[in-house]
Amino acid sequence: MIKISQKLKDKLWWMIISVDYDYSRITIADHELNEDMLTLWLEDKHDFKNSLEECLQVDIAVKQFAKVIRAENLNSYEGTKMHPKKNFIYKARIEINEPVRWYQEDASIVEQQWAREAIVKLLLTQLVENEVADAEIW
Repeated sequence: MIKISQKLKDKLWWMIISVDYDYSRITIADHELNEDMLTLWLEDKHDFKNSLEECLQVDIAVKQFAKVIRAENLNSYEGTKMHPKKNFIYKARIEINEPVRWYQEDASIVEQQWAREAIVKLLLTQLVENEVADAEIW
């Protein structure tokens, strides 16, 4: 679960409304990753902006980004391992690298894009599901 401030929730809802609830219209205009944050700039595919200042800026903590990469199994694959002592083979997830290092060093451009899109999908899903859950309480 990604921590979303109320201010960001409001801005995301505004974006959802502006795309007529068609989430496929929301795209990542640009991105930046540093030691602490993944910054995504979101925009409407039907209303491209002239500058990043006009886009919705979303800051995600690197720890949260790493959790999503791991949860989506982007930095691992299904493979077989041999037990070190008992000499039998078993299926397991084999991690290529730590999530953020995988993203920076091992992932292809397409895989990096998948990781960023997974964050956006999770954000929007979480936002909508929490709003529905809150509405059901009342």
